[in-house]
Amino acid sequence: MNFRQIHLDFHTSGIIPEIGADFSRKQFADALKAGHVNSITLFSKCHHGYAYHPSEANEIHPGLNFDLLGEQLAVCRELGINAPVYISAGFDEKEALRHPEWLVVGSPGAGHDFITHAGYHLFCYNSPYLDKLLAQVEEVMKRYNPSGIFLDISNIRTCYCHNCIQSMLDAGRNPNNPDDVHAHAEEVYANYCKKVEEVIRKYNPNTTIFHNAGHIAKGRRDIAGYDTHLELESLPTGGWGYDHFPMSAAYVRNLGMNYLGMTGKFHTTWGEFGGFKHPNALRYETALSIAFGAKCSIGDQLHPRGKMNMSTYKLIGQAYAEVEQKEAWCDNVSAVSDIAVLSCEACGISDSRGNKSDVGCCRILLEGKYLFDVIDLQCNFDKYKLIILPDYITLNDELAQRIRTYIKNGGKILATGESGLNKNKSEFMLDFGAEFTGESEYQPTYMVPSDELHMVNGVTEYVMYTKAYEIKPNEDAQCIAQIAYPYFNRGAFHFSSHQHTPNMPGSKPNAVFNGNTAYIGWSIFEDYATKGSLHLKELAINAIEMLIGNEKTIAVSNLPDRGIVTLMKQGDRLVNHVLFAHTCVRGNGIEVIEDTVPLCDIDIAVKLDKKPNRVYLAPQNQNLRYNYTDGVLFYRLPKLDIHQMIVIE
Repeated sequence: MNFRQIHLDFHTSGIIPEIGADFSRKQFADALKAGHVNSITLFSKCHHGYAYHPSEANEIHPGLNFDLLGEQLAVCRELGINAPVYISAGFDEKEALRHPEWLVVGSPGAGHDFITHAGYHLFCYNSPYLDKLLAQVEEVMKRYNPSGIFLDISNIRTCYCHNCIQSMLDAGRNPNNPDDVHAHAEEVYANYCKKVEEVIRKYNPNTTIFHNAGHIAKGRRDIAGYDTHLELESLPTGGWGYDHFPMSAAYVRNLGMNYLGMTGKFHTTWGEFGGFKHPNALRYETALSIAFGAKCSIGDQLHPRGKMNMSTYKLIGQAYAEVEQKEAWCDNVSAVSDIAVLSCEACGISDSRGNKSDVGCCRILLEGKYLFDVIDLQCNFDKYKLIILPDYITLNDELAQRIRTYIKNGGKILATGESGLNKNKSEFMLDFGAEFTGESEYQPTYMVPSDELHMVNGVTEYVMYTKAYEIKPNEDAQCIAQIAYPYFNRGAFHFSSHQHTPNMPGSKPNAVFNGNTAYIGWSIFEDYATKGSLHLKELAINAIEMLIGNEKTIAVSNLPDRGIVTLMKQGDRLVNHVLFAHTCVRGNGIEVIEDTVPLCDIDIAVKLDKKPNRVYLAPQNQNLRYNYTDGVLFYRLPKLDIHQMIVIE
């Protein structure tokens, strides 16, 4: 898989004339060279439904009079640039107007708005549309034999169209039963994926296939199995945010598949003509991809007249020139991870609370400079020093026994909120050194840390906005935090001040450390994702340090909270990535990177079995002074400007 890819959107209305009128092979080639590009996804069919080449299975765009895709592919082949082909699988707006009966009906009685809604309409794969789509895929394979096929807007869709209702009835399913409707949707999607692969494999056994849904579902390895590789769509300014990609990559790198991180050159999100990031933003975003073991993809959108925007490719080139210099240390790597986050989504908690718990946990680990993976139930627990069960991981007998065995073999567990309880939420399934006594009647409550914890604001009452789960510790367990109650819950006839009621005097234990386990009686990760209060992170980090502080592979000093550290193994060497970018919020919640803020004298300690032969900066090939004492390697990074690799050989 190539490191420096472009995803060249070309969604172009049928009422725009002179499509590709300004295209020239030389200008296209010059742009790719300026961008240091070695792979580019090109369009056969866009969301509007038109083809950008002569077509019998589809209709060429009415404003296009030559084979634009063919010309673009010819340039790529001359330059030795990889070129997968894009086909919009879920949208085809020209056909939506002609065949609304082929569209997804998302709920019983739902209709389709073609009057007030400026946007696309989603197709059902359990309709004649699928045959039309497969013919389009086959035509591209037969005509161009591309290196890859990228199918967009491709996901499982519950549907109540007449075709789906009839096929559910034929199979003995009840369209009024949500479980039956979802099971049918799963079968429809599986059929679509298998038929697409059959068509592609008729012509080339090596063509890559990717079905893009904008999200890689944790715990759904069966869905990922329909792809030959994964593309992690994650435009930080487009709604994903800067902590989305690390969380997604920390999961997919356990699946044994190649993957890339897809960002965009846009200031906001897809389809923004005239929107540009600062070059430092793309430098950081591409560095973030390679630091997490991914290749890179940057989204662009071609103007209808077919001329590449040179400002865009100069912008992209500044990032990709750096990636090109770093590739030798970033290919065929595997992550070194101390901690595993057992994902709520992977355990079937895919609602907003589970998503927030996953996000909040990963944010704290990133900010705490921990090496971690996000895992599903198929991962090997024993490779990790600590497994975190964030907020909502209730246990059945089988999972509880797996975790007990893991603990018996020396593994550590941190659980929060409902995690560790049985499915009925009546008792703990693990030994936390405490008895579960029930959910608190108060919300919010207050957390009072023990004297041993390191809290910036000391021992006091800290507000906890999410639900509290109360415990009664055993004599041998160490209490690390207590719960304090408000005078009353806020309501129309009982309220005090602007927000919540202050705490009453007194408190009792509600978080415990018990050797190989720790339990915190609040949903602190959901709370951190929502509120971001410092004391939540401090409480989690204190618990982690109590569990594995002396066993951590890496420790970092003098790197701010937005700094990121990863450690990748490449053959016999380790590559330590250190990143930092100053972010600020502009406009309506758009997180922006503009100015570089160089950092100096970052101290790093890495546990190693033996003294290394050499420690150096890459790609600069500059040796670093180091010290190796009692199994720990110490070195100081003298300067960090967005991204630096330190190689340990």
